[in-house]
This record gives sequence, structure tokens and C-alpha cells, in this order.
Amino acid sequence: MPDSGGSAPRKLGSKELPRPAAKVLFGRFELVRLLGFGASARVYLARDLRSGHSVAVKAIPKGRVAKDGLSHNVVREIAIMRRLHHPHVLRLLEVLASRSKIYFVLELARGGELFAEVARGRLPEDLSRRYFRQLIAAVGYCHSNGVFHRDLKPENLLLDDAGNLKVSDFGLSALPEQIRGDGLLHTLCGTPAYVAPEILDKKGYDGAKVDVWSCGVILYVLNAGYLPFNDPNLMAMYRKIYRGEYRCPRWTSPELRRLIGRLLEPNPERRIAIDVILRDPWFKKGLGEEEWTALAKFHAAETAEAEDAKFWKSEEPDRALNAFDLISFSSGLDMSGLFGPQSDWKRFISAEPAEAILARAEDIGKKEGLVVRRKGKKGLAGVVVEGQIGNLVTIVVVRRLGDGLVVVEAEDGGGAAERFFLTEKLWPALEGPASETGSSGSVTDRPHPVP
Repeated sequence: MPDSGGSAPRKLGSKELPRPAAKVLFGRFELVRLLGFGASARVYLARDLRSGHSVAVKAIPKGRVAKDGLSHNVVREIAIMRRLHHPHVLRLLEVLASRSKIYFVLELARGGELFAEVARGRLPEDLSRRYFRQLIAAVGYCHSNGVFHRDLKPENLLLDDAGNLKVSDFGLSALPEQIRGDGLLHTLCGTPAYVAPEILDKKGYDGAKVDVWSCGVILYVLNAGYLPFNDPNLMAMYRKIYRGEYRCPRWTSPELRRLIGRLLEPNPERRIAIDVILRDPWFKKGLGEEEWTALAKFHAAETAEAEDAKFWKSEEPDRALNAFDLISFSSGLDMSGLFGPQSDWKRFISAEPAEAILARAEDIGKKEGLVVRRKGKKGLAGVVVEGQIGNLVTIVVVRRLGDGLVVVEAEDGGGAAERFFLTEKLWPALEGPASETGSSGSVTDRPHPVP
């Protein structure tokens, strides 16, 4: 199972895997044994004591995340996996944290990595086709929800106990908000042997087209048992990728050879698209109309889910409420140190409607003779309170958390008078009986994992 840094944890061979000392996380997840580990994470088999189901728990040390500069990758992975619900995408069930670690509770893929199966040799063509269909179904679904994986490879494709494929490791994935004004992505990422030629060009690329290229490399590997582009010299390998220089093994059927050629087309403008792959003769072979329709029907995420995802992106990035902020509301789960100096913003969680909280903030500001204006979307944004000369007194932001809860944040303008207004006048009025807050603005009653 992959870690958040984009590299797959190593298996521990045929020896008995070490069992952690009987440890139960948050009174719920009992760690059974270590499944694998990588540079940035350890993955455990665990048992959910509430349901009795087995799950995978990925433990990521906060210190390592900060040291390796992976905090944005982890936050992005949480945001992306929250919005994806597909039978061939690994499910993120919960996110929890202690003072030293972040925990991803994931659907358990008992079959391990597809890489392990390919490492034993090439697969029969029918089995390659089955895995490839499931991969395309998952990738097409991700694209329809604005998610581009950018690191597809057999190490990031897991198998469940029924042998069904699950796409995992979204730490290098991209969202639409990362696309620049030219309509392209520009971040250099991916695994060398699977990277598309246009990424090497450093001129920007279409996330969907680079994923299709990686799918082509994966299909080649499934059929051949080895990589299409391989060379001990990295630059020589990149030249082969850039020119599309590869040879299919002699056992490759003509239909499969044609499809691989269209997938590994160096010119992204001529490369086959997902909707065309779905109609390809090799892809459709032996597939009934009903099965094909099920594969080809990519549903967008639920409207509520998509709306929820928007709250991961702030109009003011330095004030963004991200996954770590949400985790930090839990008692004893302070993660602010991961990002540097602690924010001066006061926070609490409330079950009161956002509009009622914002209306109360407006009322208090007006009673004090201050200038009050709404910020952003009414009811789910904020209130700015200013003095008569335009100086910032305080700002209040309300964000939806889910399950009927909202997060209320406020910060003063920096002066003593502004701090007094927020602390003595505004904050007591904002907090109501439905809120959960402690002296530092964190939830004290119960852990509040990311939904």
C-alpha cells in the first residue's frame, strides 16, 4: 500500500510480520500487524472495534511530513479522497491524529499491490483486459470529478480479496484549481518510467492525457511483464519516452497492439481519450451491453460532496481551513505546529445555522457604531467589522463542516482596542449553547475526525 509521499511501502518478505504491542487508536482501531512501510508512512492491518471489520491504517509521522515538505500533499490527498466514491477507488474511511502522527483509516485491500502479481510474470490477456477495464472505469470517474492522479503505476493499484482493482495513493493528484490560465498543469511529478512525454517538455500538460499515457504503460506491463521504456541511464529512457520508442512482445494480439499504440502516442493531441478507449474493440471484447454501460457511466460526485469540497479551497490561502485544522478541533490533537507559527484566530464548532451566527456578528458590530459588511457568499462566508476610518477591527468566518455543524473563526485587527472588542464583546455573543469550545478554541468533549 502506498504512502503519502508517492512511493510504495516495502513488504517484509516471507518472515512473520511484526505485531505491534496491543495498541488501540482512539479507543476504536486495534492494530493487528504491520503490512508494509515506506519513507513517509507505515501501514497496519487493524480491526474496527465498533463494527468488527478489518481496515488498513496508514500512520504518517507529522515530523517526517514537515521535514519532507509533504504537508500540502497530505492535505490534498484527504480533500481528494473525501470526494471520490467508486468501486475501483480505495475508500478513505476516516482521518484521525495524535500529537505526533496523522492516521488515514482506509478500506482494506487484502490482495495487495498489482505490482506483486506482475512481478511474477506477464498476465493472460483476458486478465490484463479485466484489470485495464477496472482501471479505466476508475480513472474516468476521477476525471469526471476533476481529479487527475498523475502517478498511476502498478504499485499504486491494489487488489481486494475478490481480485478487483482499487486505485490508491492520491498524494500527487491535481484538482481543477491547480490548472493555470493556459488551461494546463505545470507541476513536474510522477514516476520516471510512467511519465508522459509532455511532462518532460516542461510547457504544461493536460492532466487527463498524462493519466491515459500512464494507463498505456500499465497495460503494456500487464501484457509483457516488463516496462516499455527502460534504460539504466535516466536521460536515455526519457529520450525513448519522448520519441515513443518501444516494441510490443511477439505474443501481443493485433487489437491489443493497436490500442497500446494509441495510448502511448507521444503527441498528446493525437492520444486516445477515455471515451474512445471505452469503444475500442479490444476493450469491449466479450463485454455485454449492460456491463459496458456500467463501466462507461461516470457519475459526478454528489452535489453536497462537491459543494463540501469547495471549502477546502479558500479565497485567502493563508487562512484556509484544511484537514489539519479540522483534526485540530479534537482535544489533544493540536497539529498547528506542522505548518509553522500558530494562528491567532479563535475558533469553535457550532450546530447553530451559519446565517444566525453571522447576523449576530453584524448586530454586535452595528451596536458599537462600527462599519459592518458581508464577505463572500451569504450564510457560508463571513463578516468584516471595520472602524470609521477603515481600520480592520475583526473578521468572522463561518465554514460548513458537515452533519449540521459549522466552524466559526474570528481574528482581531491587531490592536488592544480591537482585541478587547473581539474578546469581551463579540466572541461571547457568537458562542452559544450549541457550540463546543475550550479555552484555546478546540473541541473538548470528543474527538472530531474529518468527515
